[in-house]
Amino acid sequence: MTVLSKSGAAVAGVLAIVVGGGCASSWPAPREQTRADAITADRVYAALNADPVYYYRHVDVRVDGGVTYLSGYIWSADALYEAKRVAAAVPGVTRVVNQTELERNGDRGGGHSGSG
Repeated sequence: MTVLSKSGAAVAGVLAIVVGGGCASSWPAPREQTRADAITADRVYAALNADPVYYYRHVDVRVDGGVTYLSGYIWSADALYEAKRVAAAVPGVTRVVNQTELERNGDRGGGHSGSG
């Protein structure tokens, strides 16, 4: 059992308030962050799918703490740059990380498939 004097108890109480209050206001609870990330991911999907020029149905979006990860397939370098620009413009996105693969004419960069 720990025994505190009145002054020790007062200091411990103030310290608990400062430490506890600081954490609660500095970092969102994991549940709140997960919800915010899901909303941001939905907004990024919507923004990509609203693009009138490029087809982004093969792009997956994952958001973790505001950092947005784009993965899947994109057909041109221009489409990749536009996807990153579109995602970065969405509220809640703090950074965009490209994890996509460039696919040209249905070829994912594999070896020659013909004979000879």
